[in-house]
Formats: sequence, structure tokens, C-alpha cells
Amino acid sequence: MTKTIYLKWLCPPAGVCLAMMALVVSQPLPLLASGMPGMNTNLLRADVTVKGKVTEENGTPLPGVSILLKGTNSGTTTDAAGEYSITVPGAEAILVFSYVGFLKQEIEVGTRSSVNVTLVGDSQALSEVIVVGYGEQKKETLTGSVTTVKGSDVVKSPAVNVSNSLAGRLPGVTLVSRSGEPGQDGSTIRIRGMNTLGNNDALVVVDGIPGRSLDRIDPNSIETISVLKDASAAIYGAQAANGVILITTKRGKTGKPTITFNANQGFSQPTILPKMTNSSEYAQALNEVDLYRNRPPRYTAEDIAKFADGSDPWKYPDTDWFDEIYKNWSGQHFYNATVSGGGEAVRYFVSLGTKTQDGYYKNSATKYTQHDFRTNLDATITKNISLRFDVSGRMEDKNYPTRTAGDILWMVMRGKPNMPAYWPNGATGPDIEYGNNPVVVSTNQTGYDRDKWYVLNSTLQLNVKIPWIEGLSFTGNAGIDKGFNFRKRFQTPWYLNSWDGTSRDANGEPILVRGKKGVGDPNLTQYTEDKQDILLNGYLNYDKTIGTNHMVKFLVGSERRTGNGDKFNAFRRYFVSTSLDQLNAGGDAEKDNAGTAYQSARLNYFGRVNYSFKEKYLMEFVWRVDGSYIFPTAKRFGFFPGVSAGWRVSEEGFWKNNISFVNQFKLRASWGQTGNDRIEEWQYLGTYGFQNQNMVFGTNIESKTLGETRIPNPNVTWEVASQGDIGFDASLLNDRINITFDVFDYRRSGLLWKRNASVPTSTGLTLPSENIGKTSNKGFDFNVSYRGNVKDLKYTVFVNGGYAINKVNFIDETPGRPDYQQVTGHPLPTKPSDPNVPFDPDRDLYYQAIGIFKDQAAVDAYPHWGGARPGDVIFQDVNNDGKIDASDRVRNYKTDVPRFQGGIGANLSYKGFDLSILFQAATGALRYLSLESGDFGNYWKEDFDDRWTPDNINGSKPRASNRSDEYWRSQRNTHLLFNTNYIRLKNLEFGYTLPAGLSGRLGLQNVRLYVNGNNLATYCPGLKGFDPEDNNTGGINYPLSRVVNGGLSLTF
Repeated sequence: MTKTIYLKWLCPPAGVCLAMMALVVSQPLPLLASGMPGMNTNLLRADVTVKGKVTEENGTPLPGVSILLKGTNSGTTTDAAGEYSITVPGAEAILVFSYVGFLKQEIEVGTRSSVNVTLVGDSQALSEVIVVGYGEQKKETLTGSVTTVKGSDVVKSPAVNVSNSLAGRLPGVTLVSRSGEPGQDGSTIRIRGMNTLGNNDALVVVDGIPGRSLDRIDPNSIETISVLKDASAAIYGAQAANGVILITTKRGKTGKPTITFNANQGFSQPTILPKMTNSSEYAQALNEVDLYRNRPPRYTAEDIAKFADGSDPWKYPDTDWFDEIYKNWSGQHFYNATVSGGGEAVRYFVSLGTKTQDGYYKNSATKYTQHDFRTNLDATITKNISLRFDVSGRMEDKNYPTRTAGDILWMVMRGKPNMPAYWPNGATGPDIEYGNNPVVVSTNQTGYDRDKWYVLNSTLQLNVKIPWIEGLSFTGNAGIDKGFNFRKRFQTPWYLNSWDGTSRDANGEPILVRGKKGVGDPNLTQYTEDKQDILLNGYLNYDKTIGTNHMVKFLVGSERRTGNGDKFNAFRRYFVSTSLDQLNAGGDAEKDNAGTAYQSARLNYFGRVNYSFKEKYLMEFVWRVDGSYIFPTAKRFGFFPGVSAGWRVSEEGFWKNNISFVNQFKLRASWGQTGNDRIEEWQYLGTYGFQNQNMVFGTNIESKTLGETRIPNPNVTWEVASQGDIGFDASLLNDRINITFDVFDYRRSGLLWKRNASVPTSTGLTLPSENIGKTSNKGFDFNVSYRGNVKDLKYTVFVNGGYAINKVNFIDETPGRPDYQQVTGHPLPTKPSDPNVPFDPDRDLYYQAIGIFKDQAAVDAYPHWGGARPGDVIFQDVNNDGKIDASDRVRNYKTDVPRFQGGIGANLSYKGFDLSILFQAATGALRYLSLESGDFGNYWKEDFDDRWTPDNINGSKPRASNRSDEYWRSQRNTHLLFNTNYIRLKNLEFGYTLPAGLSGRLGLQNVRLYVNGNNLATYCPGLKGFDPEDNNTGGINYPLSRVVNGGLSLTF
């Protein structure tokens, strides 16, 4: 049966109709007017489905290619096999194929139902683009020292904190994680080592806005992380002297919506824990202490045997405090969903995420929860005007016990094995000191400390191409960051049980006495903070190619940053019940409140000029005029320039003709200055504070008084960093091998320091800090990678590293000091791990431990500390004056920050399988570790084993001691200084991606399953029992995390 379709013409004026009829007549097949049978139906067919495959020129499938129906927002993307399917309205449909690094293609569908496409590489687009200050540059024409890591590498780590995922991936960037406590686990970041006696932190810039968080950004929203290591940072001026970390987040791409969902479930535990003595060993050590004090032993041989055999756990317990307080594994999970896509007019990237990290403790009160979102919108308003509007926010919910991690771990380290955490009947044991039993104070039995931060970041960017001047454009940014903090610390009494060791009931069971500990009554302290930072900037860009050989780029702009905040806290006690934890439920007696405020302001002018000839000879000049509220009016502004140059030697004819296997080789050099205003505020003003004497004599009327707390320094000004760098970039064997190498020489002047050493304290002066210090820092960093394939096996291997050693060129010194005790001429001193401990360079002066006195004859034969006896540490008589005193201390030239840190790893893929492995290593750091043992706490097994005793006079460790009673415990010496060189399996990930056909049958574009881990294994021969990155001198930091994780990624 033949189906006839009738088409009714709706003709406009006659001339148009005639033209249409003429077209019809000219067709090879009959196309007849209304009422005429025989019409060709192909031109009128309904929507059809077009399928195909997109490949490279060598036939490799291209996943993720955007395919857009031209003139609409309708589109799709290719799957993992490069295949696609799209519905089009008819033969006139045009498909637009686009992919990063390839030329865009437009193809008319016509009558085809299958359209296969081969994309051709775009030589210009294939050049990697590097994010730099206020813009982007092609890697091949970059003249500065910049290192980059992709977001796809960052997400391979299951670390909750992004900063803990970067070590070993960024050459020249040292990352050291000091703590694994949820919510407090950010890494210390040093770019090319340490350069100042003050703040060495890098400046973090997220999507062009300084001061935003690196730690808490969702890794699934990161596109790239770039680090400006040399004079290229000068364009950021103030706060950029220690380098700049630029984070670029993902943005939407043209095409149909792509939805990705990631689910992760992980488990964490401490990387390493110290082994302590058991109760029988502890008793033996205490008996030895008694022996050395000429006292009778406190434990008999029978007591020690009972500690060992566990026959009487009531009187002779054997407690492993680490086992009592820590779970085997603690849970963490992370869920994230992203949606991206858009048309030619509007593109979007939306991310939603949530993560939770539990503490190590059993019945833990420690927990970190974060909920976050990000929306990045790009809109093309007209041909010359476009907008970006980004909004991101997060809620950080930190929950802790009322005792800090330091307090809890202090008690764990001091936990005596002959004291019970729990009595054999399950009741909680007694306190170690101050009411602290770690198994209780690590839980919510003591109350809670809840700290919530609400953070909202917003950015509006306007881009305008000036139509009447080709290459000229304007960019304006407005960023508003808002933060709210709400913290409640509700402390309640808790109860512990003690036993006198003898009292028993009629059944012979020990009688425990329950006692109240901690605070006498419930009390509540609430804290609030409201802060805001506003950034406004605008800059002109001019990009002009003159002829075919000369390229000029010019940028000039201005930026204004302001910040302010308010803090308030209130306190009440005498709560009738712990059931109501609100301020109005507390008593009126002894209530208190306080508040403070702060503000900041900076105004800057900046610019950059780039010139290249044939993209072979490259020049760049950057500058910034910085004004900071930190300094007095006359010294408020500083000018900081930077210049760099590059020569692409591989573009020269002699190179191409003779060294063709090195297809890219570029020499770079740079020099520049940056200013550092990260110092204490308002030093140019006289500072006053309220005095403690606030009563008028003879009355009970409070009358607050003011007193001067600091002498002003009206001449305080910028620290100035002068940075020089020389390096090269090379690619060999058709880009299979890539090498980057840099050497640098940094000089810092105007460091703030007090003249307290040369001006005697007898003057009674409290001197201000002055810009008198000078330092230098030299080193190198490198990155080498090789990529290849063996049939279906594709692989990349890499090694990178960075070394930096600094020196103090001038600092105020005590006159007459010997060279080996001076700071000048030697590396920067170690800063104490406890921020409450004042910075004292002389903490790096150590007596030199050269052995153990075997016997009294050895003591008599060598100068020694007064009261020294066999088994004590031998201090070297450095100045050979026949006595041991403070003149024998020698300055240590290493700190707790590694001089070298690097990584070596590989990425492999075979069909649907992929494997990523990263080893990270660090050398050149030391850790001072002095534990409180004896009557005060347990002994470290490392100190107990092979200790000196009268029966083991060749022991490698000194005799058993009590806390700091012995001189070699109370005086800083190298016996307690440990080498922390290490290598660790930092990251390992194994994944499998389902075949595209199977994913398609499930209605998905991509399905990937994976397992990964972080800090999986560590080798540190110089320090056993403690993580080498931890720097706490008492061993009481919250341990770092080893994480194993499983995950699922779905793309719709």
C-alpha cells in the first residue's frame, strides 16, 4: 500500500512563489504542489537518531568530546569509547564537534544516520595553558618558574584535607603535616623553603581572589593548582613574598548536561604509634631509679612477676593506654555530585558535596563534618561582553571534647601501665592527673566543644572586548567573602572510680569510690565571630601581534582589598542541670563577656608587559605598587618589580638540524622583588592595654586603667624579598620525556628583629622590632617525566624534588659569642611547635652527646656535668676548657622543616584498568623529642631496651631516669635529637572502568570503581614510633592518618 502525503503551500508574494516553484522543478525527484501525489518524504522526515564515533588522527577514541546541535543548547558528549548518540530534527541539522586541543568541526547530517568524525589536533590549542597572576600563558612561552598539578591527580588521594594530597606532586613545594586531628589537619606549606624569621606562609588565591581556603575546597571542583615560585609572584605584591598558590576551579563546557556522582567510604588509623613499656618493665625501671637514688626498690620480684602474668588485674594491671583509647579503624566518608554543561550563551558548573571524618578515639567526641556547594556560571551577553558569576559556600562543623588533643595525648603518653583505664568490672579507672583519664576525657562525658563556621565566597567578573581597538579588553572583579563562627563549649563534671588497694566488700570485691572530677559545676562559654573581606579590581589587557613575528601583551590594573570583623564571647556557670545548655539557664553570679574587632585595608596598582619575537625570544616585566595598612603613612607604599626572559633554543635552525631528538628546549631567567607585610599590626603606634590594677583605693568601684604595652617604631616598613631564578624546560623524543630544572637565589632584607641581644636588659627598655634582619636562601628543584605505551598498556613515570638551604646574614647577636653559637652565618632557627612558647633562637643550642659513661673510671677520665655517674650521657667539651657549661652548646644547623622533599611515581592504564602510585620522601629535618617518664609517666620502649644498667654497661641508651631529674633530660642535647629522613607510600589507587557498552546498557556514560589509600607505609630509620612529619617535642600531637578508601564514580 502506497501512502500519499499532501503538502499545502502557504505562498508569500507571487515572485517568491515562482522562485520556490523553480527550485522544485529543478529537483531530480518529483516535488509536487498540494494535491499532487508522488512527494519525496525524505525532506519532511521526523526526528532521527544519529550515532557515530570520534577519534584522533591515529584512530584513538576520544572520550568527552562535546557534540552540539548548532543554534541550540541541545547536545551530548562521547563516552569512554568515543561513541555518541544524538537526536536531530532533520537533514539540515549541523553538528558541532569540539574538544580541548583539537580543531572544531561542523558537519551537516544530511540523510546519514551514522557520522564518524576524526578530529585534527590544533597545534596552538595543544600547548598547555598555565594559570599565572591575573591571566593565563602558554607553557611554551612561559618565562617564570611555575609548577602545576591537575585536579584529576588531587582526587586520587582520599585525604579529607586537600593540602594533605599535594606532597610529592609539586617540585619546590614542601608540605609537612603536623597533625591528623579532624578539622585541624592542614599541612604546613613552604615554597622553596624558609626565607624569613616571621611568617613563611604562601599566599593562596582561588579563582583570582586572595585569602581563600586551600584546605577546605572540594577536590572534585579543582581544575588545576599552579604555584608561582619566583619573580612571577611579584604581580601579587603584598603577602606574595613566600610564593603564590593559584587554584582554578572547574567551569561548564558547551554541551548537554553531564552529571557525575562520586561516593567514597574510607577508614583511617594512626600512621604509627610508639611502643611503651608494659607494667612489669615499668616496675623494673622504677626499681632502677630507686637504686640510683640509694632507696629500697618499690616493687618486689613477686610484684613484677604478677604484673607480667596478669593473675591479679585488680592490684597488678597491665594497661596499654594506646589500645584503650584508640579504635582499630575510624570511619570517614565523602559524597559529591557535579552537573556541568550549557549552550553558547550560558554555561554552568555546579557541585554539591558532604564529608565526615571521625576521630580515632573510642566513643569519640571528635568529629569533623563539612557540607559545601559551588556554582560557576559563564554568560555571553553580547559578542563583546561576557560575565562570570561564582558562588561557593560551606559549613564546617568541628566537634571536640572539652579537653584538647594535646591534653588527652599528654595523659596517654604519661599513662602508667600499672594503672587501670577501666577496672576489671568495667568501671572507669582513676585519673592520671588533674582529673584526666583519657578513656573518659576523649568522649562527651565531660561536655562538648562545638565549633561551626559558615563561609560564603562570591565573585562577579565582567569581561569586555573593546570593539574599536582590536586586542584590547577590560576585566573587572568584585569578590565578597563572608564568614560566621558560632562556638559553644559546655563543660560538665565527670566521675571516675578509685580504689585504695585494700578495701573489699563482704563478697571480697574491691570497694570503688566514685569521685567528681573536672569543673565543680556546669559552665558554658559561647563565641561568635562575623568577618567580611571585599576585593575590587579592574585591569586592561592588550594583546597585539605585529606582522607575523612580534607579539606584545600589556596588562595594567588596580586592586583594593578591605577586611573587618567582630568577635564576642560570653560565659556563665552555676547551671542547675546539664540538660539545658543555653546561656539563660546559667546563674547570674560570675558571668562574664568580652568582645574585640579588627580591620585591614590594602590598595595596589599592578601591571605586566610581555614581548616575544617569533615566540622564540621572550621577555616579561611585572610590577606592583603596594599600599598596606600595616605601615605608617610615609612608608605605606612600596614598589616591587620583576623581570624575566626566555629563549626557545629549539626553535633555532642549528638546533633543529642537529639536535632534533630534543624537540623543545627553553632557557629561562628571572629576577624580581616582592614585599612582605605579614607582621604584627600597628607597630608604628604606641600600644596601650588595660591593667590588672582596676580598683580605686578605698572603694569597691571598678575603674579600668591603661598602660603602655609596647614602644612604637615609626620607621617600621616592608620586608623585601629579592628573588633570582635560572632554569630550563626540555622535551625529548616527541614529548615522551619532559624535564624542568631551576636553581634559585633568594635574598630577604628588612626582617623585623629586636636589639635585645646587644642592648642589655639592665636598661629596662622593652624595645620595638626593627627592620634589621637579613637572610638568604638557595637551592634547586626539578621534575622529570616519561610517557609511553606498550600496545594497550599506557604509562607515565615521574620523579621530582626540591632542595633549599637558608642562612641568616645578619641578626642582633650577643657580643663576644663564639662562631659555633651565633645565628649569623647559619640556617634560620627552629620555631617552637607550641605557638604559646616564645620564639627563642637559642633553643637551637645543644650540648653534643658523644656517648654513655660505662663506669666510674670513664666519668673520672672526661670533663662532665656536676653529679654525673655511670650510665649518664657524655657531653662533649667543645671548647676544651676542661669543664662542661653553657659555652659547650653548639648551634644545630637543621630545623624540623625538611631541606629536600620529592616524589616518585607512576600512572598506568590497561584497557579498563588504571593504577596510580606515589612515593614521597623528605630529608634534612630533625626532631627534638623529650618524653616525661618515671614517676610522672611511662617509658618509651626505645629508651628501655638496651639501656645502661650495672649488668649492661655497654648499653646504647642511658640509664633509667625520672622525668627531668637528670641533666641530660633537663638540658637540650643531641641525644634527644632524632633524624627524620623518611620515604613513604603516599598515595596508591587502583581502578576499573566498565566497558562503554555495559555502561550504556545501564543508562550511564561511565562507571568507575576504585580503591585508594594515603600514607600507607612509612620507612624512617632514624625515628621509630613517631611519625617523622610530627614535630611535637613531647610526642603529644594528634597522630597523622593512614587512610584506606573505596569509591564509585558514575557519569550520566
